[in-house]
Amino acid sequence: MYTKYLITGGSGFLGSTLLEALKDSPAEIRALVLEKDPLADALPGYVQKIYGDVCDAASLEPFFAQADEDTCVIHCAGIVSVASNPGQKIYDVNVGGTKNILRLCREKGVGKLVHVSSVHAIPEKPKGTEITEETHFSPDLVQGDYAKSKAMATALVLEAAEAGLNVSLVFPSGIIGPNDRGEGSISQLLLSYLSGKLPLAVKGGYDFVDVRDVAAGILACTKQGLPGHGYILSGHYASIQDILEAAKNAASIRKKVGFLPIKLARLVAPFYEKWCLLRRIPLFFTPYAVGVLDSNGRFSRKAAESVLGFRPRSLESSIRDMVLWLKKPRQ
Repeated sequence: MYTKYLITGGSGFLGSTLLEALKDSPAEIRALVLEKDPLADALPGYVQKIYGDVCDAASLEPFFAQADEDTCVIHCAGIVSVASNPGQKIYDVNVGGTKNILRLCREKGVGKLVHVSSVHAIPEKPKGTEITEETHFSPDLVQGDYAKSKAMATALVLEAAEAGLNVSLVFPSGIIGPNDRGEGSISQLLLSYLSGKLPLAVKGGYDFVDVRDVAAGILACTKQGLPGHGYILSGHYASIQDILEAAKNAASIRKKVGFLPIKLARLVAPFYEKWCLLRRIPLFFTPYAVGVLDSNGRFSRKAAESVLGFRPRSLESSIRDMVLWLKKPRQ
């Protein structure tokens, strides 16, 4: 359908999975990557690497060279952070970067843009109430800098759609799965568990979706997504205990873990975050992360099922494949 696919954040967890899903496409495939990105060398040979930064509009010109109505842009680039104070950079990338992508898509007259937002951009509803895409997006309606930045970017995208740009949005829930070279929160959790270095975890849970299913949903959205419409790409609600139980079964191991009640975890998390910052340890146990595990994780994927044919695989399948990948020797 398209002769060119332009994917920002091409070396990231989702971006690289999208590139893999496009390997048999006859189209030209470009991936935008940052200079000195250590993961860029892992991109496959059928992908044209373009170095640039979404925050620097001038650097995006080579990426958009000869883009036209037969071009589809998939905007995956963004900063995901559970830090209490991630700094201005998260807004520069998630909001400012999106502004630059929107402007160039309009100027080049691209055929389609799919913007990857997040369920965190959607205002939370009371527990037990199903959360849908039908809402107003504003940073004032969500908690935390990551959620606020994604809400602001989503509002910009919807404004562009109203002005005539052919853009659709997807809202993934917590993305998990194999090949997470950046080692996100769940991958770090499983690595600690598999190595016997996880004495405690937090009670609570969230909705988690396999990265391969998100990639498939995005590609379906490039063809079937309606302009100005968004689609929640959710998977299955699971507690941290469910995830570790699935990992135990997949790895055939017997490791016991204690579980902190949410209230106690909320008290401990601020101190642990400061400790990690002092020692420059990756953050995954923070007040924001604990808040997510205590939030309403009931997301409706009815629109994605109906329009995109979205069907997520089981949590057990995702965790099994994660465990198998994490147990492989690192290169």
